Amino acid sequence: MTTKVFAYGSISEGMIHFNKVSAFVETHKPGWITGTAYRLKVGYPVVLNQGEDLIPGQILELKTSDILMAMLDEFFGFSPFQPEKSLYLREQVKVAHEGGSEMEEVWTYFLNPRKLPSTAVVIAGGNWMQDMKNLPLMTEKLNPRQRSYIQKLGAATGRDIIPINDLALYRELMGLELIVDKGRRLALSKLGQEVYRYLG
Repeated sequence: MTTKVFAYGSISEGMIHFNKVSAFVETHKPGWITGTAYRLKVGYPVVLNQGEDLIPGQILELKTSDILMAMLDEFFGFSPFQPEKSLYLREQVKVAHEGGSEMEEVWTYFLNPRKLPSTAVVIAGGNWMQDMKNLPLMTEKLNPRQRSYIQKLGAATGRDIIPINDLALYRELMGLELIVDKGRRLALSKLGQEVYRYLG
């Protein structure tokens, strides 16, 4: 038994989170759905189930597994028990194959419209792949010092204090709005948490 999922953005082949599903992939091929794609400040796309733009992605045929679907739901912040409060919504959608002559229904994850950040920008035409080529991701703009500190801070738990002894680095990360100063300790901002998520 297999399940088909339309993948786009970070979880599609060649992207940072594809490894989460790669062991389950039986086949994959290009596909397109309709919707509206937005570029997040971090650089990766989200898609809303509204609009008529053609959104490129991949149809992944995955070995069916309750564990896999639970993992994907958790990754996308989807709760089948409280969908209205979820970050993403798992829905069945019609996807067009290459050439557009064939359609089938598969699962995909749309961003919950209530969770769309005010800083998200519409990707004209919906081609997030071209958008990512034209504009570098925030993760690609970080230098090794910035990347290392974000990873340390992101991996810290609760009350851990991760000191920063480099004033220039502190100013850089504050300027990028990746950290917040809580007095006794530093923490990742909302944008910093997104960046950490995409650092792998």
